[in-house]
Amino acid sequence: MTSLDDLPIRDDLRGRQPYGAPMIPVRYALNVNENTHPIPEPVARDIIESLARAILTVNRYPDRDFTELRENLAAYLGHGLAPEQIWAANGSNEIIQQTLQAFGGPGRSVLGFPPSYSMHPIIASGTGTAWLTADRDADYRIAPETAVAAVEAQHPDVVFFCAPNNPTGTALPLSTIEAAYDATDGIVFVDEAYAEFMPVDAPSALTLLPGRERLLVSRTMSKAFAFAGARLGYLAADPAVIDALRLVRLPYHLSALTQAASIAALHHAPEMLAMVDDIAAQRDRMMVELAGLGYRVFDSQANFVLFDGLADPEATFRALLARDILVRDIGIPGALRVTAGTAEETGFFLQSLADLGPGGAR
Repeated sequence: MTSLDDLPIRDDLRGRQPYGAPMIPVRYALNVNENTHPIPEPVARDIIESLARAILTVNRYPDRDFTELRENLAAYLGHGLAPEQIWAANGSNEIIQQTLQAFGGPGRSVLGFPPSYSMHPIIASGTGTAWLTADRDADYRIAPETAVAAVEAQHPDVVFFCAPNNPTGTALPLSTIEAAYDATDGIVFVDEAYAEFMPVDAPSALTLLPGRERLLVSRTMSKAFAFAGARLGYLAADPAVIDALRLVRLPYHLSALTQAASIAALHHAPEMLAMVDDIAAQRDRMMVELAGLGYRVFDSQANFVLFDGLADPEATFRALLARDILVRDIGIPGALRVTAGTAEETGFFLQSLADLGPGGAR
């Protein structure tokens, strides 16, 4: 049988591994930061009706510029954004890919601050963009001067930030984004996948968009909207950025069904987001109770918690898996990450971890 090594694959892809969060059938899947709450039944019915109407026209290509969806996304985001400032794709990953196709590529570079979203270097590699890294400050924070020093030392064409950061949940000050933007002539990309879980008084990078034509702020419907399976990511930026992304997108890249389902979900934004407060409460509960179990817990503004102090994270991962709980080992020594689920899911996880004893040992 032919192996990957037998194929004339690009040299820079040899030896690499694809993105692969474990997909193991378990009762408590708390590893990929999904919203574990189901979509409310009345909302689901409306989405189904929208899909039924859309299916009647799937013999035709969908609206290539998904005009109605962009109007709805602009209205949802607010901040005075117009539809021509909005772009969408099949998940945030495609948004990131299109950004690097337009502004990265061979001979160009993107700067990240690991630990951060694990797809960033993978997408950089897939687009032929050099992946550069810089260290974070204590507790995974990034001060403005830290960002500026990294930009001035490495001169990237694109700078990536996650706000809040994945996998640590760390907040990112707007001053850091502003400082990085002023220090570069390139693109500054802020991934706000978990923005809806931030405190209500926490400002979004969307407030920085006016007058900053090289700033891109991405969001997703996967997390707060419980729409991970629908695959809808989007960004807000200057209209000229949207024109640039049109140059690299595949034609008709958003199906009529994706557009219909997303528009219907946005029409029910209050109901879809009603679970956010409960998820944030379970996140905060985990932060308190994990600390009470003796673990070091990192402050999180997302829908997950990173904690360390584990004697053997892999052994703890396996012990939890034996109890039908799937969490995430993200490769940080002594640490694991767990998604905030329902009250019942969170309680079962915390009790199971407590049963394992200090340091996650049996």
